[in-house]
Amino acid sequence: MKIWNYTTEELEQLGAFHTAAEIYGQPGLWRKVHEKISSEKGLISAFLNKATAHQCLRVVLTGAGTSAYIGLSLTGVYSRHVKKFTVAVPTTDLVTHAHDYLDRQTPTLLISFARSGNSPESVAAATITDKYCDTVYHLIITCDATGALANFETSFEKYVFVLPGEANDQSLAMTGSYSGMLLAGLLISRLSELEILSSQLVFLEQYARKLLNTYWEDIRNLAKIDFRRAVFLGSGPLYGTAIESQLKLQELTDGIIICKHDSFLGFRHGPKAVVDEKTLVFFLFSNNRYVLQYERDLVDAMGNGHKALHQAGLMEKGEKLSNLDQTFILSENGNHLEEDFLPVVSILPAQMLGFFKSLHLGLSPDRPSVSGAISRVVKGVNIYPFEQ
Repeated sequence: MKIWNYTTEELEQLGAFHTAAEIYGQPGLWRKVHEKISSEKGLISAFLNKATAHQCLRVVLTGAGTSAYIGLSLTGVYSRHVKKFTVAVPTTDLVTHAHDYLDRQTPTLLISFARSGNSPESVAAATITDKYCDTVYHLIITCDATGALANFETSFEKYVFVLPGEANDQSLAMTGSYSGMLLAGLLISRLSELEILSSQLVFLEQYARKLLNTYWEDIRNLAKIDFRRAVFLGSGPLYGTAIESQLKLQELTDGIIICKHDSFLGFRHGPKAVVDEKTLVFFLFSNNRYVLQYERDLVDAMGNGHKALHQAGLMEKGEKLSNLDQTFILSENGNHLEEDFLPVVSILPAQMLGFFKSLHLGLSPDRPSVSGAISRVVKGVNIYPFEQ
């Protein structure tokens, strides 16, 4: 088997096998996630029906690091389809400032995302929510059935959805685990539409295959450009993708490439000053025509001030923008992916860019942190007794 012209043996020698396989295997993983949710639909529905029976239910989407960014892409879809007030709050914030996000008398559905569930804050956030709120429902979406979060003990209602085994990434950087949990959370918010949404899964796979099999050399060449900064921009559900994109590139390059993120409109309000002649700017375009107007305006305005070294964009369809050096087009046959699903596939360019840039810098993508500053599971965090 070859991935991007590398044999398995070559990837293993480079310390890159797990990262390459986990990025490349995502389309197949997404199908399995859909199938597993379909098989558990009745149980998940029964659990959610109990929670959503509370008229004033609050939905809190939580996780640490990459897992926290999933919630940023899903707040809108939960608000619209579950029809309950929804907020994304990292476990790292819940642990220290629960009083800012929780209310004792407000029933809370805590949806926790975690690859291993062994990060110290994962169980701590769930435990604190139990202590703070009178009524809690725990929906745990994780990649490890043996993890501490999956086996968290609570006196409240709990449902644990464990993703297929291949979602439990072995590499340092979360790739398939991120997109798999993101898709799982999205599908669970729209359980009654699972059959209808099958077409969205087809489009997701088609778009991913195009990035993985057609555009991979373009992305590898992009990684060879001598940029030292990178900025990722996204709006709405793609804002979370922009944050995860910058983290992925920064993690896989061991911080050699300094990365930032913002929304398209927010970038104008000061953060644009970061752009210089060593900066890559990557635009994650919405496919909502109204939103796209604002995004195109920003691209037009990028000529004011310092010029970026390179500007690239990802869009579902449309004409390539003349102001960009490079545009990746996902659809050429009129297919249309719902905007809510775009984040699932839109993370791939940053994952691939981080992989190739890591190799270009002489690092090992599976374990890029030379100093050991970051690890697969965060260690060394002390959890102190919760005080209300």
